[in-house]
Amino acid sequence: MLSWIAYATYYTGRKGFGVAKKSIEHDLGIGRGGLAAIDTGHLVFYALGQFANGIAADRIGARRLVGYGMLASAAACVFFGASSSAIALLVAFSLNGYAQSTGWPGTTRAVAEWTDDSNRRRVMALWCTCYQVGGIAASAGAAWLLRFGWRSAFFGPAVLLAIVAVAVLLGLPSGAGSPAGGAQESNDDRRARAQAMRAALASTTLWCFGASYFAIKLIRYSLLFWLPYYLSDDLAYAPSTAGYLSTAFEVGGVLGVVGTGLFTHRARGVSRPALSAAMLVMLAAMIVLYTKVAPLGIAANAVGLALIGFCLFGPDSLLSGAVAQDAGGPHAAATATGLVNGIGSLGAILQGALNAWVSRAYGWHAVFISFVTFSIVAALALVPTFAKDAKKPQT
Repeated sequence: MLSWIAYATYYTGRKGFGVAKKSIEHDLGIGRGGLAAIDTGHLVFYALGQFANGIAADRIGARRLVGYGMLASAAACVFFGASSSAIALLVAFSLNGYAQSTGWPGTTRAVAEWTDDSNRRRVMALWCTCYQVGGIAASAGAAWLLRFGWRSAFFGPAVLLAIVAVAVLLGLPSGAGSPAGGAQESNDDRRARAQAMRAALASTTLWCFGASYFAIKLIRYSLLFWLPYYLSDDLAYAPSTAGYLSTAFEVGGVLGVVGTGLFTHRARGVSRPALSAAMLVMLAAMIVLYTKVAPLGIAANAVGLALIGFCLFGPDSLLSGAVAQDAGGPHAAATATGLVNGIGSLGAILQGALNAWVSRAYGWHAVFISFVTFSIVAALALVPTFAKDAKKPQT
């Protein structure tokens, strides 16, 4: 439970910027290109950290990685909230990106220690709701804090991150997320772990998952970072209303994660990559539908966003969670999730500049049509893995 709370809390440290963008633009005069650059700096360091911290989690364990990572993110949020220049905001959010990258490898390492092949799908179906519930609460909380000024959307989360970090350092069981055997680990165990980590990094299956996740995460972070801005800029919602409305995306995501995960637990004969590909094709259709209903009012907009969230977060949680953990095996679960998430984060890096340029040059409708293309690309990248829904790396 503590690992679920920890990762949900991480989102409070990253969602504030998306909700506060319009206010920052108005208050500090930083244009769309500058806001995109701040996004990009955060995501470059987040991607680099995913690769490094995936390996670190398998080596040093979850408690220290997550606890100290959350404290570093809290400090970066304070730095961001106290800054007024584009350069300072870029530096602060970039440092926050690396601190935030400790979250997914560390917490999934902790979960991997307490699950096995018989229950991992069911456990992950429920546990992966942490980043939708966390995202919903973070967006709603940041929208509420805007009434006190945009800086409050960073100072408030910093306090919460620090509190949960202390709870992790004091309360996460010592066995959770620790390398197998801890101090008593034998030379054979260490060699097995090193071999498993090398195999994970060379796995063609994991690289296919990563290629798909590149496109998935490009879409997801586009919506996480730009949806409130789009709702204010193109549909003229007030910034706080846009922040609240944007949570419909993640509400649908909760249903998608739980429903998809429980379905794969019951229907074990169904290829999870094939199911993910089918949902990604459905995602393309839902995005087209959303472009038609978005201008029709809050209710239609919320339903459209929820359908997108359902179709996106289902495959997102499978590929970055249970499927990657199974492919990495017990010795390299965090390395595998860090690899897939790291490749995916490269797509998240691209979205900032891509969305700023396409929206300026062709309008927001063109941005959503580009998401349709990326959805199909993500589905096609999984085709080679349909017969490889295996529990060990395929090289």
